Amino acid sequence: MTETAKTFQAIDAAVNIWTPQALQHRPDWTDEFFIGKVKGKHDAAGISLETMLEQMDEAGIAYAFLIAAKSGRAGLPGCYHMPPQVVADAVAQYPDRFLGLVGIDPYQGMEGVRALEHAVRELGFIGAHLYPHWFDLPPHDAKYYPFYTKCIELDIPVQMQVGQSLIYAKNHRSRSVGRPIYLDDIACDLPELKLIGSHLGVPWHDEMIAMAWKHENVFICTDAHSPRYWPQSVRQYVNSYGQDKVIFATDFPVLRFTRTIEEIHALDLKPEVMRKFLRDNVVTIYNLATRGIKPSAQGATHARAA
Repeated sequence: MTETAKTFQAIDAAVNIWTPQALQHRPDWTDEFFIGKVKGKHDAAGISLETMLEQMDEAGIAYAFLIAAKSGRAGLPGCYHMPPQVVADAVAQYPDRFLGLVGIDPYQGMEGVRALEHAVRELGFIGAHLYPHWFDLPPHDAKYYPFYTKCIELDIPVQMQVGQSLIYAKNHRSRSVGRPIYLDDIACDLPELKLIGSHLGVPWHDEMIAMAWKHENVFICTDAHSPRYWPQSVRQYVNSYGQDKVIFATDFPVLRFTRTIEEIHALDLKPEVMRKFLRDNVVTIYNLATRGIKPSAQGATHARAA
């Protein structure tokens, strides 16, 4: 890694924990999905935390947000809940590299709300995470609102997938319920809630841009879509009037760290935009300065890892 990269290190806001222990809690649809649909490398045997950290170092990534995902209602075909303790243990092992996001299952009701609070107050999670399509409920459904209000009380953002969903498990097909325009209702009702639309909102990415432009509390996360294939309007938004509203993520292992960083450099973003996109914006949105994680030094740049 170059000296410049050491002075300015990225923060990946969405990473799947892929250790052998974590994979025990995931269903077997991941083989066909990763290899057949997203054309990725699955690593079915798992990826240790140490290997992940080596790959992060190579890419110049300082921190990763590990997701304790809740993908559908436990017990339904193809669905799973990653136990928060699995992520909490990883964060405890490497507290200077990992932070945790805890999943939401709207069907858990107030029990789920209390579990969200426990994860934040007792286990140290820094934000909530939501896959609306797994529950066949658009994100502005009333079932989510108790969770949203708890996020406001805890002063944490909620990161949710918007845009098209895929067929993850053929015996439990997911509808694309996450139109970005639905965030309009939430942001109008709950202007104190920090809403992050992940996966760019594709194919309704312009709708997602419109929501981030309209609402000061709505942001965009770029995970799961290779930067080389970003729509032109997304590239323009990141590099201009949306430079304070977009954060970097990979959705590892869907995207790999080094390749993604290299593709971002190929976009030729303005230096101040690169600083904000790869680090500073997420530090602000998640109040990471309270955890000793500061924005990049003024004037620093993020060089390619060498």
